[in-house]
Amino acid sequence: MTSAGRQPRRSWLFTPATRPERFARAGEVGADVLILDLEDAVAPDAKPAARERVCAAVGSGEYGRRELTIRVNGIDTEWFADDLRAAAQAGPAGVVVPKVSSAAEVHAVEKALEAGGAPEHTAIWAMIETPVAMFAAREIAAASARLTVLVMGTNDLAKELHAEHVPGRAPLLTGLGLALLAARAEAKVILDGVYNDVKDLAGFEAECRQGREFGFDGKTLIHPGQVEPCNRVFAPTAAQIDESRAVLAAWDEALAEGRGVATVNGRMIENLHVENARRILAVAEAITAQ
Repeated sequence: MTSAGRQPRRSWLFTPATRPERFARAGEVGADVLILDLEDAVAPDAKPAARERVCAAVGSGEYGRRELTIRVNGIDTEWFADDLRAAAQAGPAGVVVPKVSSAAEVHAVEKALEAGGAPEHTAIWAMIETPVAMFAAREIAAASARLTVLVMGTNDLAKELHAEHVPGRAPLLTGLGLALLAARAEAKVILDGVYNDVKDLAGFEAECRQGREFGFDGKTLIHPGQVEPCNRVFAPTAAQIDESRAVLAAWDEALAEGRGVATVNGRMIENLHVENARRILAVAEAITAQ
């Protein structure tokens, strides 16, 4: 799925706010979205300076059409209010809020952004990372029109579950499914969580395929080396694009002839196939435009 501006949203790269020299490099590796991180990657005494750096980067205009977001510190931390105030003034594409567990927290974030003068385009991107958040996922997704993205925090979810990271992610499937249902019920973008072993590109690509098959729109990344396989896996294939074009052509022909169904390669085509074909082509066009 893409944003209203038809931005591709396959790869979302976390970039530490303490390493400003990495901002430009991160923008060059082809990630669709950069998440400038004030939370986990920044030591407590470095947070004020890091906040200034990321806000300056957002306002620099040096990243073209690529979306820039800021991950603030958690709601229960001493830095949260200052982070949110500064982010509101900087006006990124999104403010990524860790460990959102309720609709009330979304409302509080929305109120603070509006009080800080955040532009209309600055969305709330809620990270859901706990069992409580999984059960409240639909309430969270429906809490505000400004909330446009759910982000899976699979590391924290595994910790909370006392689960292990295993191929196939069996311990996390219930949470992933609940979050996906919530996102689709409320028409929000949803991102898969990170893959921790940056040297295991085969395992990473397999998890990207799993996420795409589940229905995730993209995946959060922790290393530039993960961008290319992620972009490739979450992009429509040439075969999917050709089939989608054939579906739309057959559908248009059927409608012109007064028929409510069509066939492509012996398969009956209905409205649901047409909607899916349009979605695939919209993603492909957005990638080409970028």
